[in-house]
Amino acid sequence: MIGRLNHVAIVVPDLAAASATYRTLLGATVSEAIDLPAHGVTTVFVSLPNTKIELLHPLGADSPIRGFLDKNPSGGMHHVCYEVDDILAARDHLIAQGARVLGSGDPRIGAHDKPVLFLHPKDFCGTLVELEQA
Repeated sequence: MIGRLNHVAIVVPDLAAASATYRTLLGATVSEAIDLPAHGVTTVFVSLPNTKIELLHPLGADSPIRGFLDKNPSGGMHHVCYEVDDILAARDHLIAQGARVLGSGDPRIGAHDKPVLFLHPKDFCGTLVELEQA
């Protein structure tokens, strides 16, 4: 069921500074910032040969990552994203096994314009997991 690692997401207090760090210090290719109002975040993707790093910054006062940044003012790792071939089949399998899907349980369109779901961190060793339709 689980596919390749799509990205690791890091919440940052200053998106421009974080982008510059990856671009300048590490020589990475860094995308332009994209606002995702439906998710309450602004995101930047850092391309790596085998995966991506997603830099996240709150978009608006009601951002779901605002609380994370309040608790971790320097930022930090927020979630990992794995690809799945069939997100609905993956969701149904996980629910049948006792895993909890966050929100309504219906996939939403994510940063890559593909359906995504988030899984409760208590069910995955304390790590928030995002599933993305491959």
